[in-house]
Amino acid sequence: MSFFIPAAMAQTAEGAAPMGGGFEWIFLVGFLVIFYLMIWRPQAKRAKEHKNLIGGLGVGDEVVTGGGILGKVKKVTDEFIVLEVADGQELKFQKGAVVAALPKGTLKAI
Repeated sequence: MSFFIPAAMAQTAEGAAPMGGGFEWIFLVGFLVIFYLMIWRPQAKRAKEHKNLIGGLGVGDEVVTGGGILGKVKKVTDEFIVLEVADGQELKFQKGAVVAALPKGTLKAI
């Protein structure tokens, strides 16, 4: 086995050649583009849709809250909504708790 050692020592260690100065910038720009397309833009789109949903809530709409509670909107104020979850049972929620609007008649079908 000792016959491999001299061959290994005979090789000179050369430093790695530096990559071009533009390669780092291309890599950085590519990373930022991927970050924008995969994270920033979809998140902004979802936030805009949720804001439009919250802004468009009206009396009589059927909605689902973040906790999975289904109800019919009875009253809308600036910060809160009142949902009728059963006959005569009303609960107050923050508007931000609403995650989806249901088609009319969904609650009667359940």
